[in-house]
Amino acid sequence: MKLILTETINRVGEAGALVTVADGYGRNYLLPQRKAIMATPGNLKMLQGQLKRIEGQDLKLQEQASGLAKEMEAISCTAVVQVGDEDKMFGSVTAQNISDLLKEKGFDIDRRIIELDEPIKALGIYTVPIRLHANVAAEIKVWVVKE
Repeated sequence: MKLILTETINRVGEAGALVTVADGYGRNYLLPQRKAIMATPGNLKMLQGQLKRIEGQDLKLQEQASGLAKEMEAISCTAVVQVGDEDKMFGSVTAQNISDLLKEKGFDIDRRIIELDEPIKALGIYTVPIRLHANVAAEIKVWVVKE
C-alpha cells in the first residue's frame, strides 16, 4: 500500500514522504490515526505544492539566519567569573550564561541552540558554535576572565 506520511514515524519515514507499507499496517494504524493519507494523484499533487512552499520558506529562513550569523561573528562576549587560588573558577560558564551575554548585546538567542559540549570551567578564550538553522551556524568568541 502506498501512502503519504503526514508526520514523521520511526523506521518508516519523514513527514511528507511517499512510502510503501504493509496493507494491514496502513489500513489499521496509519490511516485511522491520521498519520498518513492515501497516495492518490490528487494527494500527490497537493504534496508537491506543499513541498515547494516549504522549501521556499526554508530558503527564506536560511537567508535570515546567515545574515544574523554574520552579525554575530563580528562580536565577542566577555564572561567575568570569580576565581580562587591558582585561578580556579567557582562554578562554570554555561549555555544559559552565554545566552544572557548575547541578550546584553542585542541578540535574543535561545540557550538550546548554543552548541556547548560541556560547561566552560577554565579561564581563556573559547569559540562557541551557535546553530541558527539546520545549514547555518555562527561561531562567537567568548572571553572568560577573572573578576
